[in-house]
Amino acid sequence: MQSNTLKKSAVGSIATAVIVTGVLATPATASYSFTNYTTTNGLGNNDVLGVYAIGSTIYAATNGGGLSVSTNNGTSWTNYTTANGLGGNFVRGVYASGSTIYAATVGGVSVSSDGGSTWTNRTAANSGLGENAVLGVYASGSTIYAATFGGGVSVSSNNGTSWTNRTTKNSGLGSDFVFGVYASGGTIYAATNGGGLGVSSDGGTSWTNYTTANGLGNDSVYGVYAIGSTIYAATLGGLSVSTNNGTSWTNYTTANGLGSDFVNGVYASGSTIYAATNGGLSIAVVPAPGALALLGAAGLVGSRRRR
Repeated sequence: MQSNTLKKSAVGSIATAVIVTGVLATPATASYSFTNYTTTNGLGNNDVLGVYAIGSTIYAATNGGGLSVSTNNGTSWTNYTTANGLGGNFVRGVYASGSTIYAATVGGVSVSSDGGSTWTNRTAANSGLGENAVLGVYASGSTIYAATFGGGVSVSSNNGTSWTNRTTKNSGLGSDFVFGVYASGGTIYAATNGGGLGVSSDGGTSWTNYTTANGLGNDSVYGVYAIGSTIYAATLGGLSVSTNNGTSWTNYTTANGLGSDFVNGVYASGSTIYAATNGGLSIAVVPAPGALALLGAAGLVGSRRRR
């Protein structure tokens, strides 16, 4: 079943890359304007599976079109593929820090220290990665976290030279089929297939798994991001948001204006929320201080797609 899920994710419906800008007027109302960025603008593929942004630079992980990078907020794009040494053109997730880019590909974790011109690929064969099919990646200093499809959460403390793999058997992770991973401080968040959202406060040695029993939109979680006690989970049942570290959740769906309930991932920076769905890439801008807590009343638009 997991294999079919991965295949669906790689081949699934084509999503139009949509950027949504929203402004909260009051807790009960919101207005949104839409600008669409697609292959017409140079995006590698309209099926966007992951997104990250720093300032005016946007990194889009595409299905078959490699990693697309825009330095002008989406107006134009440069695409990096296997021709540049990328591990695979099916890119599920991306993270960047300075000039270093980390890409989750079907050919392992690809790392570029020169903005995408060249890549080093970390795989099961050359470094002990849990699985070569990597669906999400995050890094902090020399520590890299990789969400693998079948090998659990792989953690490297030496820039990918070697890995420790955290699985259902050795640490209590909800599922070994992991779609996304994020870390903040000493806490690791793992988005799993059917096992809900796993949270570990001891480096992955043990996990607490949050599921629909806790109010999560769906137990298939495709992406995760966290700021303080607020966790954003991209699920098969919409975007789930918890403001109390996962104890309870509020779910946002197409009824709230979400492009699709099939959400692949989410990221937030300041007052801006970036997401990718089967309905495309969406961005919601919430300028009011503390307004993130009001998203439920306002009707958030955000998304990203996964398996």
